[in-house]
Parts: sequence; C-alpha cells; structure tokens
Amino acid sequence: MVEVAPNAVPPVCRILNYGKFLYKQKKKLQQKHHSAALKEIRIRPKTGDHDLQIKINQAKRFIEKKDRVVVNLMFKGREMAHVEYGRELMQKFTDAMEEVAKVEKTTGLVGKKMGIILSPK
Repeated sequence: MVEVAPNAVPPVCRILNYGKFLYKQKKKLQQKHHSAALKEIRIRPKTGDHDLQIKINQAKRFIEKKDRVVVNLMFKGREMAHVEYGRELMQKFTDAMEEVAKVEKTTGLVGKKMGIILSPK
C-alpha cells in the first residue's frame, strides 16, 4: 500500500507495485521541456479574408506554444506589379497578431518574397 497524495483530505492510498511507482515519478521529473521552433506560414496577395483569419489563428496557436513564426508572402507573375496589396496584407496580419506577438524582424521585398518574423511577447 502506497500513499499517493498525502496532502489530500483524506490522504489517498493505493495498492500498487512500489518500484513501478518510483520509476514513473522519476520519469515525470525527467520530461523534456519544449524547445522553441521556427514555424512558417505562407500566404499570397490574393488570400481571402476568411483564409487569412485561419492563418492568423494558426499563428496564434504557434505563439501560445512559445514558437517563433515566419510569415512569408509570395508573389507570382503579374502580382509583382502590385506589391502594395502584399504590404496591406502583411499589415493586417501584424495588426491582428499585435496583442500576442511582437515583430522581431521585417524583411522587405526579396526576390518574389516578403516576410516577417514574429516572436512571443
């Protein structure tokens, strides 16, 4: 019989294999901690409002898990003639993420890509 929760009212006891119980307690203490990863979200200038909102929610989930997020906006063909639409879209994205994340780095137009890196506050 092993006392599992001595601080509970009344104390909780179980009949179990004490060696196995100690092994599980030891493993709980040795669990790996979450290491921050770099997640990527890709959008296009013609991404719709609802699709953009889904991407924003996805980025918020990544930020809540303490991951950094790279948002890449890719242009194709004639979309390069209207880079201002891409800038507006990136501004919408950063405004929506403003309360949970900060902009770590902003890259301008590099080739056919525009990107920002967001990190948790």
